Amino acid sequence: MVVQERLKSYEIFERSKEVIAGGVNSPVRAFIGLGIDPLIVSKGEGERITDVDGREFIDYCMSWGALLHGHADPEVVAKVCARVKEGSSFGIATEVEEKLARKLITAYPSIDRVRFVSSGTEAAMSAARLARGYTGRPMIIKFNGNYHGHSDTFLIQAGSGVSQVSNVSSSEGVPQDIVKNTLSLPYNDGEALKKVMRDPFYSRFIAAVILEPVAANMGVVPATQAFLETLREETKRTGALLIFDEVISGFRVGYGGARALYEIDPDLACFGKIIGGGFPAAAFGGKGKIMDKLAPLGGVYQAGTLSGNPVAMEAGLKTLEKAETAGFYEELRRKTQIITEPVKRALIEKGLSACVQSVGGMFTLFWGPTSVSSFEDLKKLDKEVFKRYFRFMLEHGVYLSPSPYEACFISSAHKEESLSRTRDLILEFIKQC
Repeated sequence: MVVQERLKSYEIFERSKEVIAGGVNSPVRAFIGLGIDPLIVSKGEGERITDVDGREFIDYCMSWGALLHGHADPEVVAKVCARVKEGSSFGIATEVEEKLARKLITAYPSIDRVRFVSSGTEAAMSAARLARGYTGRPMIIKFNGNYHGHSDTFLIQAGSGVSQVSNVSSSEGVPQDIVKNTLSLPYNDGEALKKVMRDPFYSRFIAAVILEPVAANMGVVPATQAFLETLREETKRTGALLIFDEVISGFRVGYGGARALYEIDPDLACFGKIIGGGFPAAAFGGKGKIMDKLAPLGGVYQAGTLSGNPVAMEAGLKTLEKAETAGFYEELRRKTQIITEPVKRALIEKGLSACVQSVGGMFTLFWGPTSVSSFEDLKKLDKEVFKRYFRFMLEHGVYLSPSPYEACFISSAHKEESLSRTRDLILEFIKQC
């Protein structure tokens, strides 16, 4: 649908489709299923973005959670500009890599060493390869609805137990010979996990179990304490590694990530989003004896020209330094609750089939299910209501993450009056339902 006030956005998108596959460089940006043309952004400052047509929006996508301090934070920008003047890329080690690595390890004491990469996909892919190399086993267990990037290893869908285990690719172009060594099980289902981990056939082949301890790619769905404890027990018992994918939850749900929230130590952890401060940076890390299997010390190969890019390292270091401020995460949680608590009450009072789930500075309003603990619960998702909801908010100057399966993010830059306005708009939409 072409809206007159967004004519320039429409024209740019149409031109982009001529030279960029699908017109976008990541599928969700195309607004598929929302019935409107995608946003084309020109700039961002603090809590707000402005599109090429000059329309301003309060932003709750925040580069999919990467912008903990909002757009163009002055302190982050100053660090980045100073670094660029000294050179933006060398393909040679720089001092700032060591500084950010030490910051990560201090915040996440279950890891001794890290390796920087350029994306969350690369971090999860490399962690899986390292787990296989360290254990000498081929199989990885993941969970339905958890997203670990688009590497071939993780693009599968599956059943929920030994008798129904399936490993069928969910993307064309991924050979069955690759995905046959990945199993996907129901999230938050400890019994399904035990069935596989205690099966005489599977148990001797499992190299690692990977999960988002606070899922955000099916909306905000935290793991239960009991589920994570079962994971830790079963992986220790079988000698498999436990990998926490904290690409989104790391430094988002708290300074120590989900590891500190649940007080459970993984063997390997993946980071991204926030640690790059808005630039392409990610990392994976673990105990020294595991990480020493990586080249140049060991036989597991991983490399990247832009890994540890100094501009991204400076942005990430300043971002984490700012997050260390006393009370930072308590304030982030308080801001989130300005929206979520009144909306929860309104949904109950109205008797709607919907729910709000949040952890720290992220939340999802699910239309359809009254609670979500696994991907299977999302079969009740009402995509038509979400479409109306998204478009209503956009028309009133609020940009939400453009998918019913995703999280929205609060930054330290969000102002109380903007949060209150957003809350009131959601409450108005609820009244219309």
